[in-house]
Amino acid sequence: MKRKEFIRRALPAFLLLANGKIVKAHDYWLTAERKKQIRLRFAIASDGHYGEEGTDYERYFSAIVSALNREHRRHPLAFTVINGDISHDDKNYLPPAKTALDQLSARYYVSKGNHDKVTPEEWESIWGMPVNLDFTIGKNAFLVGTSSDEKGTYQCPDLRWLGAKLEEHKDRNVFIFIHINPAGMTNNAVNCEELFELFGNYKNIKAVFNGHDHDQEGIKVRNNIPFIFDAHFGGSWGTSYHGFRVVEIMKDNSIFTYIMDPDEIINKATL
Repeated sequence: MKRKEFIRRALPAFLLLANGKIVKAHDYWLTAERKKQIRLRFAIASDGHYGEEGTDYERYFSAIVSALNREHRRHPLAFTVINGDISHDDKNYLPPAKTALDQLSARYYVSKGNHDKVTPEEWESIWGMPVNLDFTIGKNAFLVGTSSDEKGTYQCPDLRWLGAKLEEHKDRNVFIFIHINPAGMTNNAVNCEELFELFGNYKNIKAVFNGHDHDQEGIKVRNNIPFIFDAHFGGSWGTSYHGFRVVEIMKDNSIFTYIMDPDEIINKATL
């Protein structure tokens, strides 16, 4: 299998485990045997749109927190990224959105979306983290960047910051979180050609995670880099479900990912 090629899993109805037990394919993802193969797992949820008129945004936030906490109890998450559009066009909605997200059991990070209309200074004051941030866990680096300004203008990520961080983490697996797809892959994307010139210098980029497009729940590939979407957990449009994505880094360094919709596993894919 090529390094950056994602393939949908077409599994049989039943699996024979190493211990001789036969289980339904769906149930295999809940077994202790498989959990032992996982080195690190995390979740991504995007587009809550707290404050959007005509939506039940408080319930959406309560529901995603409950779903993520159930997932964390089932098998602990190292962290969750809330990947943009946390609020909807009014910065006064960000503090109550944070109060809701603070009920998450696992550590979480946030990216700024185009509807999160605050300055970088206001963002950091509310969340206690900058609009561009990075952190590491073992041999993995995670870069969380903004893709818009305080007016909601669609932008490419900060290439100077991103380039410096890619160089700093060139010996790690790199995972990037940006709200707006920068590869021109959807009707609501931007096309950042200079970004791909930069990406071409680093073969350790494992995936880029995007929100923004509420109707996108799959994986698109450009220049052998997978761009991975997670639909939405709020807002007034998009997929019929409100869910989140789980990513599991296995002990053999392969990557497995799927959507929770929010209680059933769908759209399984492996790298």
